[in-house]
Amino acid sequence: LGNADACGAFQAFSLFVKAKEVPAASRCPGGGEGVRWRCCRQAFEELPGIHRHVALHHSGDVGRQAGLGAGPAEAAGSPAGGPAPAGSAARQGGLSCSSPEICWALPDTSHVSHDDLTSIILLFLNFLFPFAHLCHAVGSQVGDVLLYYCYCEVRDPEKLCAWQKALCQHLHLTGKVRVASEGINGTVGGSKVATSLYIKVMLSQPLFKNILCQEDFKSSAGGAHCFPDLRVGVFKEIVPMGIDPKIVSYKETGIHLSPQEFHREVEQYLSQATQGQSDTILLDCRNFYESKIGHFQGCLAPDIRKFSYFPSYVDENLEIFKDKRVLMYCTGGIRCERGSAYLRSKAVCREVYQLKGGIHKYLEEFPDGFYRGKLFVFDDRYAICSNEDIISACRYCGVLWDQYKLCSSQHCRQLVLTCPSCCSKGLTACCPVCQEKELKVTSRASGQILKEECECTRRRPRVPIEHVSPRMLDTGK
Repeated sequence: LGNADACGAFQAFSLFVKAKEVPAASRCPGGGEGVRWRCCRQAFEELPGIHRHVALHHSGDVGRQAGLGAGPAEAAGSPAGGPAPAGSAARQGGLSCSSPEICWALPDTSHVSHDDLTSIILLFLNFLFPFAHLCHAVGSQVGDVLLYYCYCEVRDPEKLCAWQKALCQHLHLTGKVRVASEGINGTVGGSKVATSLYIKVMLSQPLFKNILCQEDFKSSAGGAHCFPDLRVGVFKEIVPMGIDPKIVSYKETGIHLSPQEFHREVEQYLSQATQGQSDTILLDCRNFYESKIGHFQGCLAPDIRKFSYFPSYVDENLEIFKDKRVLMYCTGGIRCERGSAYLRSKAVCREVYQLKGGIHKYLEEFPDGFYRGKLFVFDDRYAICSNEDIISACRYCGVLWDQYKLCSSQHCRQLVLTCPSCCSKGLTACCPVCQEKELKVTSRASGQILKEECECTRRRPRVPIEHVSPRMLDTGK
């Protein structure tokens, strides 16, 4: 496969996207640039959205249209286009800082090609031509997804939010960024060039100076296609625990342990637990669907659906933490910051420790350590892996399976583990209630999708009470 195939693929991709355009008259209020796109019963108001959808779900269709190099693609005009160039806000690189704490400067990207700054079309090529040398033929590489947070005092969250939005748009990044008076929390995806520039700009921002460092950014293979869009907003908390940061502050957090220190602690804990002598609890601060597909050996994993339920979980289960050493962990470390502070405020534990950088950083150093299974991530990848273990099973047949999909029922947003064999039989919903509704419900003319609680949610206690004996805890079960 060479440049001719790549060019044919680009052309076919553009034609496919063009065919999905609908008239401007049917555009939703506030969306698009005169047109929008419809495909697979979904509406898309921005070009990156339809690009991402076609790349992920229609690579085969586009590949057939391109002929995979068998012949010239159908003639067409100019490509449907990539993301719109940065507007006036993105050309403010020469502006001086507008306040002592937030610098509005954006990076100079004049020396970077558009192909290197964006990666959505490359995603399609990776699906169509799974050969590394083609990536170099089109002059780019697969991108990254960054995960980071920084607790610091922010005087003007709205201003920081506006700068973040301008920065991400300037670099063609997608993802989610939460800003609050207590700091910033983000996960963004884009090309390797774009994410590298993003890190450099963040580290040079006076607001984060001497607080945020290179190691605070966790990186994994991905790109802008891993998120449907860009969402930047101001919130009361940068991680939604549901308690005013002034009442439970990140400044009262537990003791941070490096991945090496945490590894040694877990090793000692498991050794003592086998002898029934452990005085430690290894606590997973994540939600049940996260720990279901991957967790540390011997952990206590609360059966909670949201992190905002974690304080209630602690309150209802205080007895099991009494006089214990607690080792806490989560995906990237941010939930442990507030979670450990809340647990410490109850004054029942001997000591509270947390894994610095979370599972993400631990797996960078111990890919085959005490964490087994996949690491759940909050983007369209759903999970990343570092070892070959599969610790979860298909909901329907019980075969080992750990690849999540959204419930097929339009009203539901639950995740379901259903293997290919069961999917081929139409078993694609999270529960019998949703499976039955999926058979009955057809797409509504308005295009609206209603959210409802299903059987999975109704049957799950909001705050589970652990029925574990001291003996079970001591043996790490």
